[in-house]
Amino acid sequence: MDELRSFLVDRLGIEPWAASLFAIALITLAANQVAQLLLRQALRAASRTTTVWDDALLRSADRPVLAALWVIGLGFMARVLERQFDLTFIEEALAARDVLLVACVAWFMIRFIGRITRNIVEQRRARGEEFDVTTVDALGKLARLVTVAIAVLMAAQAVGFEVTGLLALGGVGGIAVGFAAKDLLANFFGGLTIYLDRPFGVGEWIRSPDKSIEGTVEYISWRHTRIRAFNKNPIYVPNAVFTTIVVENPSRMSHRRIKETIGLRYDDLAVVADVVADIKAMLSQHPGIDPTQTLIVNFNQYGASSLDVLVYAFTKTIVWVEYHDVKQDVLLKIGEIVERHGARIALPTRTLQLQTGPTPQP
Repeated sequence: MDELRSFLVDRLGIEPWAASLFAIALITLAANQVAQLLLRQALRAASRTTTVWDDALLRSADRPVLAALWVIGLGFMARVLERQFDLTFIEEALAARDVLLVACVAWFMIRFIGRITRNIVEQRRARGEEFDVTTVDALGKLARLVTVAIAVLMAAQAVGFEVTGLLALGGVGGIAVGFAAKDLLANFFGGLTIYLDRPFGVGEWIRSPDKSIEGTVEYISWRHTRIRAFNKNPIYVPNAVFTTIVVENPSRMSHRRIKETIGLRYDDLAVVADVVADIKAMLSQHPGIDPTQTLIVNFNQYGASSLDVLVYAFTKTIVWVEYHDVKQDVLLKIGEIVERHGARIALPTRTLQLQTGPTPQP
């Protein structure tokens, strides 16, 4: 830098302080060009690897690194101006430099967290692996929130604030804010509970027997959860609600259940045992029924107008449409078995007995 400054002063006749500023600018510009070249070369090398971390790191660092180089260069320029013009703004300039450097680091971290989150999701999807998108999204949001909080504290310390006093003030203010925004905080911690406990995730079907809530989860934020009902209407549920209600998650069921009562006529009592045996054999061999799960076919009770046979089984599929196809096929086969034995499905009937008595005398 001294040689460049001497060249500008001796050969071009530029004022020494202006030559210093010009030299700093040239060096900063050259450093930017070298940094860009190195980042491009490193990015080409990272694109040939299978890991997602190096690619996210380099793509996130390009703009923050270049901005940080200019901030450092401007800090040196401020020192030159202070010595030349006897100014007293150097403390403020250096504090501003430190704040801008902290902002560059926070900018890099936020970009890196966002890119690594997207890269992980895309890589898992490309491999066809099962993973929890909700957890990845929650960790990304939490990491960005922590980054911003740390950056604010470091910037406050750089400009002269006492961080311990600021934390104490924040604690007192937090109590007041907590009383004023208790619902908002309840929703925040409700969202945190959802992210940590993972009772459901995006894309899953949930319902609550306590509330009129049923549909597919579309989005989980820190304040509310958006659910798409089966009539396609969106339902916005505050996250605090999920800490006080029971939530069913049918999307995580292992099987779907078929539970039906088949009523036969009382005239078919002689063939009930054969019908039961054939239905059980049919279910044991049905491709849509899981024979390793509970399978019950039994004459259950003498009903008001029928002999009731309990059919209890579980399908292999949990897909709603496929389940109904399997159930329809099972019911049709049960009807065929009943007809094959000469029996009939009972209809609600009532028998009236008319008592004959002496004819009334006129």
